[in-house]
Amino acid sequence: MPAKNETRPLRVLVVDDSAYNRQTITSMLESREGVEVVARATNGKEALKLAFDLDPDVITLDLEMPEMDGFSFLRLLMSRRPIPVVVISGYAQRDNVFRALELGALDFIAKPRRHISPDIRNIEDDLSAKITMVRRLQAVRLKQRADSLAAQGPRPSGSTDADGMAQPLAGEPAPVVVGIGSSTGGPPAIQQLLAGLPADLPAAVVIAQHMPARFTKAFAARLDRVVDLRVVEAAEGQPLCRGVVYIVPGSCNIDIEASAGEGSTVRIVEPQPTRAGVAPLTPSADHMLKSLSAAYERRLITVILTGMGSDGTNGAIAARRLGAYVLVEDPRTAVMPGMPHSALEAGAVDRALPLERLHEAIIDVVEKRRAEFEGG
Repeated sequence: MPAKNETRPLRVLVVDDSAYNRQTITSMLESREGVEVVARATNGKEALKLAFDLDPDVITLDLEMPEMDGFSFLRLLMSRRPIPVVVISGYAQRDNVFRALELGALDFIAKPRRHISPDIRNIEDDLSAKITMVRRLQAVRLKQRADSLAAQGPRPSGSTDADGMAQPLAGEPAPVVVGIGSSTGGPPAIQQLLAGLPADLPAAVVIAQHMPARFTKAFAARLDRVVDLRVVEAAEGQPLCRGVVYIVPGSCNIDIEASAGEGSTVRIVEPQPTRAGVAPLTPSADHMLKSLSAAYERRLITVILTGMGSDGTNGAIAARRLGAYVLVEDPRTAVMPGMPHSALEAGAVDRALPLERLHEAIIDVVEKRRAEFEGG
């Protein structure tokens, strides 16, 4: 889908069963130049008719609604007319957010509370940023990604026991590491990519996905239930083990402390404010890749997926200088092409591939670098 016309307003459909929330979201959006709310709906059934009649550029969606909930709405919308959807959901419904992303939603915003509250105005800046980024979106990829996830077969039940407690993390030190950076459109892309990797991958995988603090643990738990690899939220002092995926905690960064002959250890660090005093984007792919490349050099495979902006480019440059192999999702097929395009423009990429083929390249390069390191 081509980029939206920059000269006309972005047309938004607001869907929420709360009259207060509908009005508040509408006033927040219409206070921004270049945004027009064309309609409001109280449930998924009404929203579906308005979406087909009005063809808005983007939809804001509450998931819990009468008559037709947000999940049924997403399934029908994506099967008939893919339109970018930004989910607005409370912190208590974290798992629902990832289910919505798997069904084709573009992104989500965490509202302060589940119930109606004046605190909802705290999301104003985040809402504006995620609505306006639709101009750069390739929306057709949202449906393709949802279809790919729906086609995945059943997976193991994950690494939790009957009481829901995580099994202890242990295993052989990872001889090779795959570092993945992503942002907008990233959670479904990550799931699709990891689903193509085998449980016995002789590497650790470390992922920096831009996400609020309280969502990364739920993201890791959901992935752990649907892919063959073990998936955990990274924690202070964990060893980097082969066959394990580590999700960097939201609002934090990760450092890797290497020990001669003893593998590497995770260190969780607080991000430093920028010179302007603005909170930095976290988790930072640049920070993660620079730390991983210093510890692993040629034994690092860097992957940059969908996302706005340029996070990951400086990390990829640093990693490649130390011998790492750099892969990116082909910007022409990414939901949001900014991050992989930036790395390509910087000349920091060895190979660009569609998401559907990246897992094959990762397996190939991991095996070659492992054999080089282990001498076999």
